[in-house]
Amino acid sequence: MSDLDDAQSQAAAAEAADSAERRRIQRFLALRRGEPWFWVVIDGERIPLRDVSIDGFAISAETPPAGGEPFDFVLQREGVPDQIRGRAQSVNFIAAVAQAGCRFLALEGDGADRLRDWLIALVIMNASVRISEKDAAAIVAGPSLI
Repeated sequence: MSDLDDAQSQAAAAEAADSAERRRIQRFLALRRGEPWFWVVIDGERIPLRDVSIDGFAISAETPPAGGEPFDFVLQREGVPDQIRGRAQSVNFIAAVAQAGCRFLALEGDGADRLRDWLIALVIMNASVRISEKDAAAIVAGPSLI
């Protein structure tokens, strides 16, 4: 392999790594007390979320959901009857770690407001120090710190 081929290969790998993360908004582990707290139902299968943001979510998956095409979903919280329905699409898939990242295309009704409230509650519950609702809302809406 020539130096040019090696440089092109490294550039392609860097570009792929850059495109793997598309969310600019802060994302949160979808856990409470170390257990799954957010779930997504896709085609009748209930799957724990790895992480969630106001832009989308990530799940463990052997292949991209719906083969990369838009799909309907239902978000749920553990032990809470409230649900959020919408459409999403897989925007990245990392086979090495069996993870699919999905972005929201649409949330039904007041789903965006309710998701924001869910995330604010998650931030407050998981904070290691006392945090106000205003501060939690700023974290939810803020840029990614990861």
